[in-house]
Amino acid sequence: MVILTEGHLGTFSSKTANSLIRYRADETVAVLDSHHAGKPLEDLLEIGRGIPIVASIKAAMGYNPTSLVIGIATPGGVLPDEWREVIKEAITSGMEIVNGLHTFLSDDDEFKTLAEQHNVRLWDVRQPPRQLDVGRHQIHNMPNLRVLTVGADSSIGKMVAAIEISRAAQQAGWDAKFVATGQTGMMIEGAGMAIDTVVADYISGAVEQLIMERKHHEMLVIEGQGTIIHPSYSGVSLGLLHGAAPQALILCHQPGRDMIRNLHVPIPSYADLIHVHETIARALFPCEVVAISLNCAGLSMDDARQAVDRAHRETGLPVTDCVKFGCDGILEALEPFRPEG
Repeated sequence: MVILTEGHLGTFSSKTANSLIRYRADETVAVLDSHHAGKPLEDLLEIGRGIPIVASIKAAMGYNPTSLVIGIATPGGVLPDEWREVIKEAITSGMEIVNGLHTFLSDDDEFKTLAEQHNVRLWDVRQPPRQLDVGRHQIHNMPNLRVLTVGADSSIGKMVAAIEISRAAQQAGWDAKFVATGQTGMMIEGAGMAIDTVVADYISGAVEQLIMERKHHEMLVIEGQGTIIHPSYSGVSLGLLHGAAPQALILCHQPGRDMIRNLHVPIPSYADLIHVHETIARALFPCEVVAISLNCAGLSMDDARQAVDRAHRETGLPVTDCVKFGCDGILEALEPFRPEG
């Protein structure tokens, strides 16, 4: 795949691209971003060594791609108008288009006609299933362990933490499964549902459906979305919390981020974040924040370790950056919740 980030390549501005490069590097042949063409990708993202940055579809074709992936999540999920010509050129070059935005390409007559002419697929990853139901509060007594990553903000590392925890648990002998609830997680896992496009009444039911389909696993690590304190996205986060009915929460944060991105809203303290998540959850099922996962991207190892130590002193909980330091502390915190037998 070629990942399109034109003008947005960066640690937090191209979240989809970064995650695909981290977890699907062997399938990534190039990144398309004329603003950074020719630069070493690892200098910009700390990952992706050897993956070229190209300036055009024509240059990308030299790497024999089969798909173009839209590598950013824009505010509101709207397709940038200036990207239309790039996508059209990719279609006429025979490339499948993988789209995680709220703007569905299959609803666009021009894209749809062009794709039919060139026999390529338009995959709108966020397109929800047709048959969904409201939440029925039917999984809170299930015996498996359900772990949900929750955040202090959007784009703060909930998906990466969930993937890293599930993989670490598998290596430690757990029958663990990552549950994707967003477009990027779905691209990585190959299954799941983009909860933020589900009609509000059906969000908790959609999450219940994902859980029921995977109920035979010992541990389900569920990807969180947004944050329940976010003025824009709290509804999705709350529906996900109620639908997943987790026994354990992993609170995700980024050191130094004091305000919610793109809004003049202060992020509460760790104590307040823990209190609000546990209080809302416990109205329906037992639940607690058992550990903290920090996103220390851009920090040196020494600075990251200091941030981990500060958060531990402040909360008394196990704290780590799963990418830099692994997930051992989180797995130890989850061990008491492990199902018997």
